[in-house]
Amino acid sequence: MDQLKVGVFGCGAMGRGIIKNLVKGGYEVFAYDVNDQAMHSVIELGATPIYNKELIFRQVHYLFTSLPTTELVEETIAGENGALHFMSSGTYILDVSTSDVETTRRIFEQAKQKGISYFDCPLSGGPDGADKGELTIVVGGDEVQFEHISPLLRVIGKEIEYIGESGSGQVIKLCNNIVVAGIVTLLSESLLTGVKAGVPAEKIASMFQKGSAQTKVMSVFGPNLISGDHENVKFMLQHMSKDIQLYMDLAKQEKIPTFFSAMVDNFYTIAKNNGKGALDTSAVSQVLEVLTGATIVSK
Repeated sequence: MDQLKVGVFGCGAMGRGIIKNLVKGGYEVFAYDVNDQAMHSVIELGATPIYNKELIFRQVHYLFTSLPTTELVEETIAGENGALHFMSSGTYILDVSTSDVETTRRIFEQAKQKGISYFDCPLSGGPDGADKGELTIVVGGDEVQFEHISPLLRVIGKEIEYIGESGSGQVIKLCNNIVVAGIVTLLSESLLTGVKAGVPAEKIASMFQKGSAQTKVMSVFGPNLISGDHENVKFMLQHMSKDIQLYMDLAKQEKIPTFFSAMVDNFYTIAKNNGKGALDTSAVSQVLEVLTGATIVSK
């Protein structure tokens, strides 16, 4: 049987890992990115870079989109020269970006009219998880068609969970990320308080993980908070800020008060507006450090 052909749009930190594991899993992968350096880098992974998007759309069975904004996702899939105009009926689109729920559901309906199955498959696990093929993936879309994309998801992920109708995966991801963002902010404040009161950050963090304050967020972002190394990017702050905004839009749409999330949103917006967007999410701690004139890491 011929190799199944897969297109991947977006060859950044997450896309590279996805491409690597799809190739390893036996798929023929065609890659597209607006960044020339990213396009050249996929060759060593075993993928074929193609600069004409239409050529990819016309020949692939499956299309992954791993893009930084909802607008880019919609343009790539449903835009004037988007995938829906060229992909064949019976093909599949898997959006692994974190996107707006309403837009996701609109694209699902547009794809359905073309006989194309569209799934929202947002990821957790970061670039390291993508590289190892150990991502956590939550999926929204047609349950009957889900079995057809499961083999691909198992190649790039470790924990795969079908959630429900279109948009369900995005709902889970946005709710997850506002909690993560909030915990990082609260960890920053509590570590700063403890350090200023005379206890080293390492000891505070260690006891958190042995007590009822234990959290995976500490395992992921704690080392950066304790070391002050915010250039060690686990998840870019500007991406977290974008996800918080998407969550805020969703909460507003569902008429949920945002007393706490609005405060978290403010901290990330301030951090992003002060040039910390390309740093790790943990760099939000620097906003508190500036406000207090103290630091988590002893100078």
